[in-house]
Amino acid sequence: MTALADERREQFKKDVAALGLDVPRPDSGGKARIVGLALMVIGAVAVFVVYIASLTLSDTRDLLSYQLLALGFVAVTLIGVAVYLAAAITRVLRLWLVRQLLESSTQTERIAQALARND
Repeated sequence: MTALADERREQFKKDVAALGLDVPRPDSGGKARIVGLALMVIGAVAVFVVYIASLTLSDTRDLLSYQLLALGFVAVTLIGVAVYLAAAITRVLRLWLVRQLLESSTQTERIAQALARND
């Protein structure tokens, strides 16, 4: 089964290269995914650090300011999630669009051949 999958993958790569779509891109979403992961980690670690720091406080005003700081880091984490998901979904949709293009091109060729035979 893996031989068939490898064969189909190679055929797909050849078809993409034949269409001239095999243009290397400097940023194919890899940087955005790394930035998203970094924001998620930084935000989660910072929230934990703020939580540990707030355990020693007893003044309500200080606690409220630490809560706001922690909420800001939660927002940073959520922004990181959004950036990561956007980059990952963009990569999948780009691959899907190329596949659709190849399938529609193949279907058009089949229809043209069928019409040519009928004439």
